Amino acid sequence: MSKDKIPAAMYIRMSTEHQKYSPENQAAAIREYAERNNYEIIKTYTDGGKSGLNIAGRAALQQMLQDVQSHQAEYKAILVLDVTRWGRFQDADESAYYEYICKRAGTPVKYCNEQFDNDGSPVATIVKGVKRTMAAEYSRELSCKVFAGKCRLINLGYRQGGFAGFGLRRMLVNEHGEHKGKKHCHRPGHFSSRAGRRAKNCSLDV
Repeated sequence: MSKDKIPAAMYIRMSTEHQKYSPENQAAAIREYAERNNYEIIKTYTDGGKSGLNIAGRAALQQMLQDVQSHQAEYKAILVLDVTRWGRFQDADESAYYEYICKRAGTPVKYCNEQFDNDGSPVATIVKGVKRTMAAEYSRELSCKVFAGKCRLINLGYRQGGFAGFGLRRMLVNEHGEHKGKKHCHRPGHFSSRAGRRAKNCSLDV
């Protein structure tokens, strides 16, 4: 490690939201920030495919907090892409609490893609609070939209996602409900839900 650079850890969280938040994209952006701001990344924590709604199941974040609190961490800062990658905690105070744990231990959190410098200034504190609230609200709105979409499909007589139940087969339809194709099971003896006959071929009919 170079003597004139500040050792830092990189925290990455990837859910299933957008490709722009892939671990590779996050790491690339964080490394660019580190290069510009005289940091050297010596450790990486990654929570892959984890929701940001709470800390449960986020083993990497839990380990990082443990390392920081025990003063076993050799790094002096934590680099995160933005506020949403730290978490979409439904209580903004919970997000602030975990960040404060790091700050209290002498390891501040730096958000690489935000338009504010997380320096504890009044402006940064206000903007960060708004960002945390927006991150939580995004999750709540998304949950409502997904639920409404599922209800609509059920009312139309469709079943969304997962494997078809016994005696059923999945059928592809367009936005107008018109038949596009159907998937047959490769297992002999599988029954079609429409005709009640055994499906012998296992190709996709388009």
